[in-house]
Amino acid sequence: MPARPAPPLVLRDGDRERLIGWTRSTSIRAGLAQRARIVLLAAQGVPNAEIARRVGVSRPTVIQWRNRYEAGGISALGDLDRSGRPPVIDDVAVVVATVQAPPEALGVTHWSARLLGKHLGISFASVARIWQEWNLQPWRRETFKFSTDPELDAKVRDVVGLYLNPPDKAVVVCIDEKSQIQALDRTAPILPIRPGLPEKATHDYMRHGTTTLFAALEVATGKVTDACHPRHTHTEFLAFLKQVAKAYPRVPLHVVADNYATHKHPAVHAWLAKHPRVRMHFTPTSGSWLNLVEVFFGIITRQAIRRGTFTSVKDLIAAIETFIDAWNDRCQPFVWTKTADEILTKANRKVTSNTRH
Repeated sequence: MPARPAPPLVLRDGDRERLIGWTRSTSIRAGLAQRARIVLLAAQGVPNAEIARRVGVSRPTVIQWRNRYEAGGISALGDLDRSGRPPVIDDVAVVVATVQAPPEALGVTHWSARLLGKHLGISFASVARIWQEWNLQPWRRETFKFSTDPELDAKVRDVVGLYLNPPDKAVVVCIDEKSQIQALDRTAPILPIRPGLPEKATHDYMRHGTTTLFAALEVATGKVTDACHPRHTHTEFLAFLKQVAKAYPRVPLHVVADNYATHKHPAVHAWLAKHPRVRMHFTPTSGSWLNLVEVFFGIITRQAIRRGTFTSVKDLIAAIETFIDAWNDRCQPFVWTKTADEILTKANRKVTSNTRH
């Protein structure tokens, strides 16, 4: 005598919509979607053997999930807790191991997630999770340098004082040169930006020579005076210094510069002695970041030079001049906010080495 078919499964209130949602979801686990289809077909009165054929499982599996739903509802369709004690991972032990150097026998300078996981006997995914939670990035390194200038305190206070409290009826400019700017020409045309695709350029290029950009940034306005020369000796620097002095006539002119030798050449000193209204102020050794024109150099590099294509030095200089002309039309001053005391608190560190660079 054939077995009687199982009666239709009775769904609890509201479960049908949730189960249908599971079967249509693209983010739910495949196992839950499969169980939802079994229960829905059972609620339609489809025989267990036919459900098994349609869903692609065995008949006992269909009976199992029917019974689980009848006993506990939709919440019973989830996975049961597995036996055994869950692994316990000591996050602190992973952090401590991360900040310590790997054993010399491994021959590596820093940990990777897989290497540390193998070393501690845990999964690399656990290591990666802990690194993310503790904001640890062993693969990164940043550089720093302490100034060894014996006049560090005086120079910082001098330069920062010009930024925060400039002399009355005087002009403060920051001067420096950006040397060896290359006129690079890509070996193929640049592919323009498209929706979903960035601009693309060939990795290789042709060199067409170099130039040096001399720039003087007026602190009060952000305006830039510029000149390009093929070299950057004291001759070119003195010529540019004269150009800047001519651009700001009949006013005291305070010039901030770094300790590059050409800025202190005897010819420069001789010219300054004849023009006392022009006064030089030097940043500390290894402290050229105090020079505000370096901020401008970073901007022009990112916006006009690095991604540019130039078939000659003449084209490069023209692009630089075009950018600076447009810059002066829209320029705004860079606002210095740190006081000399705040800077010196961090700069005056305990001496650990007498090595000078």
